[in-house]
Amino acid sequence: MRSGDTIVALSSGATPSGVAVIRLSGPSVSSIVATIAGSLPEPRRLVLRPIGNHSLLDRGLVAWFPGPASFTGEDCAELQVHGSPAGVRAILKLLTQLGARLAEAGEFTRRAFENGKLDLVEIEGLGDLLDAETENQRRQALARFEGGLTQRIDGWRHHLLDLRAEIEANLDFSDEGDVGDALPASFGADIAALRADIDTALQSVEHGRIIREGIRVALAGPPNAGKSSLLNALAKSDIAIVTDEAGTTRDVREVPLDINGQLYVLLDLAGLRDTDSKAEAEGVRRARLAIEQADIVLWLQAPDIAATDDPLVERADITVATKSDLDHPGSADIAVSAMTGAGINDLLAAIEIVGQGLTGTGSMLLSRERDRLALTAAVAALDQAAAQLAQPELAAESLRQASQALERLIGRIDAERVLDRLFSSFCIGK
Repeated sequence: MRSGDTIVALSSGATPSGVAVIRLSGPSVSSIVATIAGSLPEPRRLVLRPIGNHSLLDRGLVAWFPGPASFTGEDCAELQVHGSPAGVRAILKLLTQLGARLAEAGEFTRRAFENGKLDLVEIEGLGDLLDAETENQRRQALARFEGGLTQRIDGWRHHLLDLRAEIEANLDFSDEGDVGDALPASFGADIAALRADIDTALQSVEHGRIIREGIRVALAGPPNAGKSSLLNALAKSDIAIVTDEAGTTRDVREVPLDINGQLYVLLDLAGLRDTDSKAEAEGVRRARLAIEQADIVLWLQAPDIAATDDPLVERADITVATKSDLDHPGSADIAVSAMTGAGINDLLAAIEIVGQGLTGTGSMLLSRERDRLALTAAVAALDQAAAQLAQPELAAESLRQASQALERLIGRIDAERVLDRLFSSFCIGK
């Protein structure tokens, strides 16, 4: 990415469409807009203008956002035109002829970061918002994008700055009459309070991850227990191949399912048994690994399949008697029939109840591994500082390390590598 250029991109997705939004940002935006629209419109007001230079290309709405009061912090403009593939190509060609270049993936958002309009956690929230598929994901991402996590981090940073100012003043001016030789009696308690607050937030990372990535639900059991049939019934689609031949499923199949706004990822697995087939044995190995790593395990048992004493039965959160249309379900938690649909709604309700215990309550702003690593480092540095109060020089350095961990999280330091990876997943024009 090259700063200083004027960039342009189609931001509204592929054409044809009812409306196409073309976005520009950079130092030449004002002159380009004046050229193609006749004159600059009043800032932050949509005006209907003919769009073209020597010939009319389209007629649409033009908005002008002078920097720094814009998304990127630079001069920006948006053209809302008809979503004709030929029309959009012609306008983009004209804009590039006038000095703009086509933007790279995520370049508009990167400029917003570089110009101080967004920090790194807000940008991650924006990326999550663009990818959100369920209501819970949308709420979580929007809260992060709107600065909910940034505000909490800023509170911790300001608390740390107060602590650092206190201890460094003690070190720098200990020979002055108005500065005591010892730290205040409450200093250790202040560190402990800050440490406890960050640690409480740290405990919510797993809950936030589950909202962001989904709750993984493993459908486990012996071959022909009805796992693939149940998957199809839950997903209301013939996704998995179903036959009466044992060992049909050889790999882990993932199917997303939205249950009342929460994403669940159903895992259709190979049946657990000993086998001489190398392919099936690999499927069983992967199934066992998926069961161990799953958030919820459904253990399936069928009346026409012999029960198993596999130790992974102990991982089951819900035991499901399948093929209830064939025989009495026995002692399972829930009986279902993929053939008739009986019990499917009860099973979905039971899965949701277990899932609610995993997602927790309250704010789930922390959801990434980067969040966990940063806060873990901050907590460890505060523990060191609390143990070093008798040696203020060492305690001051530990407090500085805690500050750096939080600065790294919001992108004040060491942001380049994280940015390159993050923006590579953004769409062109964002």
